[in-house]
Amino acid sequence: MSNKKGLLALSPLMVFIALYLITSLVARDFYKVPITVAFMIASIYAVATSWNFPLPKRIDMFSKGAGTSNMMMMLWIFVLAGAFANSAKTMGSIDATVNMTLCLLPGSMLMAGLFLASCFISLSIGTSVGTIVALVPIAAGLATSTASSIPMMTAVVVGGAFFGDNLSFISDTTIVATSTQGCRMSDKFRVNSFIVMPAAFLILLVYVFTGADIQSPADIPDVAFVKVIPYLVVLVCAVFGMNVMAVLTIGLVLTGTIGMIDGTYDLYGWFGAMGDGILGMSELIIVTMLAGGLLEIVRCNGGIEYIISKMSAHIKTKRGAEFSIAALVSLTDICTANNTVAIITVGGIAKQIGDRFGVDNRKCASILDTFSCCMQGIIPYGAQMLMAAGLAKLNPIEIIPYLYYPLAVGVMALLAILFRYPKRYS
Repeated sequence: MSNKKGLLALSPLMVFIALYLITSLVARDFYKVPITVAFMIASIYAVATSWNFPLPKRIDMFSKGAGTSNMMMMLWIFVLAGAFANSAKTMGSIDATVNMTLCLLPGSMLMAGLFLASCFISLSIGTSVGTIVALVPIAAGLATSTASSIPMMTAVVVGGAFFGDNLSFISDTTIVATSTQGCRMSDKFRVNSFIVMPAAFLILLVYVFTGADIQSPADIPDVAFVKVIPYLVVLVCAVFGMNVMAVLTIGLVLTGTIGMIDGTYDLYGWFGAMGDGILGMSELIIVTMLAGGLLEIVRCNGGIEYIISKMSAHIKTKRGAEFSIAALVSLTDICTANNTVAIITVGGIAKQIGDRFGVDNRKCASILDTFSCCMQGIIPYGAQMLMAAGLAKLNPIEIIPYLYYPLAVGVMALLAILFRYPKRYS
C-alpha cells in the first residue's frame, strides 16, 4: 500500500486526536469538546472518505464494527455495571464499604492496600473490566472520605487491574498471546514475571510513600455490615472465576433485596436507581459504539495492514525484531482500543518475525501481552478507562497523569528489550 493510501486509511484517527486532544489542550479544558462529539465527527469523516466502497457498504462496515459480538458483550456489561453501581450507591453499600475499609486500614496504607487488592483480584479473575467495576466505586468513596484525589485513587485501581490482565492464566490476552506464539502459559508467566514484578513492586513503594500523608476521618460512622454484602459477594464470585455478567446480576439482585428489607427504597425506588445508573452509562455506551465503527473502517481501508507492513520492513537484528513486535502491537491497540484484538491482529506476523530473527517465543508472547496492556491502560478511549471514568464521574483524561503502573511496566518492558532481559529468554 502506498504512503498516501495508508495515511488516508489512518486519517480518521488523526481527525479524532486533533478534535479531542489538541483542541482540548489549546482550550486548557478537556470538557470543551465532548468525546462523543469528537468521535461522531471523526466517524462521519471516516464514512465520507472511504471512497473505495459505495455509501451503503460504508455504513454497513461502520455498523458491523459498532455491533460485533465482543462489542455488544461489553455494552451489556456497561448496562449491568451502571445499574449495579447506582443501586448499590443508593442503598448505601459504597458508604458502608468505605467505612469498613477505613476501620480496617490506617489512612497511610489505603492507597497501597487498594493497589494490592486490585492486583490480587485481577490476577484471580483475569479481567481488568471486572476489577474496575468492583473497586472503582469504593476507590472514589475512599477518596471523598479522606479528602484525597479521586482521579489518583481511580488510577490506582486501573493500574492494578492491568497487572492481572497481563499476568493471569485465565486472561484473554494471555491465552491469545501464548496460542499465537506456540508456548505454554506457565513459561510465558515466568518471563512476564521478570518484567512486571519489579515495576509492580516499585509502584507499590510509590503508593506507600505517596499515601503516607492520607489521614482517616476522625469520626468514622458505624459500619452497616449488611450493606457491604453485595460487594463482598461480587468480589468472591469474581475471584472464583464466575462470568462478569452473572456476577453483576447477582450483585444487582442482592442490592435490591437488602435495600427493600432495610427500607432504603421500595421496589419502584430500586427500579429508579437502576434506571438512573443505566442512563449514567449512556455516554460510555455511545463512545464505545462510535469507536468500534470508526476503527472497523480504519481496518477495512487497510490502516492496520499499513502499520504492520511499515513497522516490519526494516528489521535487521533480534533486538530490532523485539522492538518492532512491541511497536506493532502498541500501534494496533491504539487503532483497535482492544488489547486482545490487537494481539490477535499481529500475533501471526509477530511469530514470523520472531522465528526469522531467533526471538524466544516465550519472550515474544510476553512482549505482545505486556505492550498491549500498557497501551490499553493509557488510551483515554479504551473500554477500561471509559468504564473507570464513568463509575468515578470523571473525564478519562483526568485519570491519565496518575497511571503510574501502566507507564512503569511499559518502561520496564522497553528496558527488557534494550538490555536483553531476562538473559535466559533473550
